[in-house]
Amino acid sequence: MNKNWIITGLVSFVLSGCSIIGAGVSDADTPKYDVISSTDGIEIRQYDPMIIAEVVVQGERSEAISEGFRLLADYIFGDNTVKESIAMTAPVQQQANEKIAMTRPVQQQSAGDAWKVSFVMPSKYLMDTLPKPNNERVAIKEIPGKRFVTIRFSGFNSDENIAQHEEQLMQYILSNKMNTNGPAKYAFYNPPWTIPFLRRNEVMFEVDPHSP
Repeated sequence: MNKNWIITGLVSFVLSGCSIIGAGVSDADTPKYDVISSTDGIEIRQYDPMIIAEVVVQGERSEAISEGFRLLADYIFGDNTVKESIAMTAPVQQQANEKIAMTRPVQQQSAGDAWKVSFVMPSKYLMDTLPKPNNERVAIKEIPGKRFVTIRFSGFNSDENIAQHEEQLMQYILSNKMNTNGPAKYAFYNPPWTIPFLRRNEVMFEVDPHSP
């Protein structure tokens, strides 16, 4: 009996530790949006304008997001150049590397035979104040406010789990006669060590402005 209690206690401790670590690392800026409507885990959201850093990566989905994440992480952790004019009378330029706060989610979207992987930049930056990437593969883009229909789910971001919820979202879109723009976008909010039932994943479709 004592042995069973010890094992149960250790398992609870480990799970609690994983939860705390996962939540702590995930405590980062997220895109701002208003929920227009919500039904059984499916939401229609109006997103504010945002700035993203984006790379295009060839390959299978899981491999593409890993490579894309690495390239974007290099950028936000210092692979960038800040150019600052020191004084009008002394046009000396100062170059330094700047770390950009980590945000969430990591976004992924099909681009023909490749994948677009992107991070949303912290809201404190404007296009002219955001450090420029040293890697020319990293593109900085300003995205206007858009409306999305989304479904949120937990578990691993496996192809099977994504496909299941994308199909569920598509059924909602069809039954509500909604018009969408472009392919699905996938959003993953948590570090890989987060236990599955605490993970936040989403499938999103941009809603056409003229959609009913």
